[in-house]
Amino acid sequence: MKIIFRSFALIAALIFFESCLPSKEVSEERILPSDRLVKKLEGNRRKIKTFNGKGVLNVVSNEFKANTNFEVLIKKPDSVRVSIYGPFGIDLAHALVTDREFAFYDVMRKTVYRGENDPGMLQKIFKVDISFNDLIDAFAGSVNLTDKLLREPDKYNIQGDNYIMTYTDSTKSIETIYQVNRTTLALEKYILKDFEDNIFFEGEFNDFRMFDEVPIPYITNVSNRINAQSLNVEYRNITVNKVIEKINFNIPKDIEIVEW
Repeated sequence: MKIIFRSFALIAALIFFESCLPSKEVSEERILPSDRLVKKLEGNRRKIKTFNGKGVLNVVSNEFKANTNFEVLIKKPDSVRVSIYGPFGIDLAHALVTDREFAFYDVMRKTVYRGENDPGMLQKIFKVDISFNDLIDAFAGSVNLTDKLLREPDKYNIQGDNYIMTYTDSTKSIETIYQVNRTTLALEKYILKDFEDNIFFEGEFNDFRMFDEVPIPYITNVSNRINAQSLNVEYRNITVNKVIEKINFNIPKDIEIVEW
């Protein structure tokens, strides 16, 4: 009887253990369809209405190199202010950019340059060829996927711990690849390249922390390889979705104003 009892006990234990294991169907259900993944990523990006970050900014291009302390303040969808500081927190410059106009305050020269926003103006200020919306996303550590909401990726697979989405533009012979962490749904990398694997543009995001259930990177590196330009951001402090009435900066009365 003891042997029979032990046999039944062993069988019962094995059945219980087997029932606790996830079935193949459950495992497959945990793989998000591509449309749900894109909606989740874009939804997370849109959850961040305001963004304030302080850290180190590194800009590298053929004609300019700089590594400095900075603060960025973003109010979506149309305002961003970047303040540059020297040793001991000395103010060096402030740039206020909206979707229509800009103001650049050179503190050392006591001069404010202002005018209408255009693509060439951002390159003059930040020394990197980047659009206004891409500038906001770069500082906030995100990528705009609005144009992907109604389109299935041409390739969608899993590599290790990541989802890999690939979108192909045959007319331009280019591919855009997105790498997303399966657990956190953090966008870790995106690449724009041609069919011969020559990379034109690349963004990498690291050291994620959760804000309002949204993974935000403390380290962002955006590289425009065609123009040999890169923008590296390393934050020390980040706050999001705090109420911001208006973004501006104070201009002393004795400052020269130059219209561009």
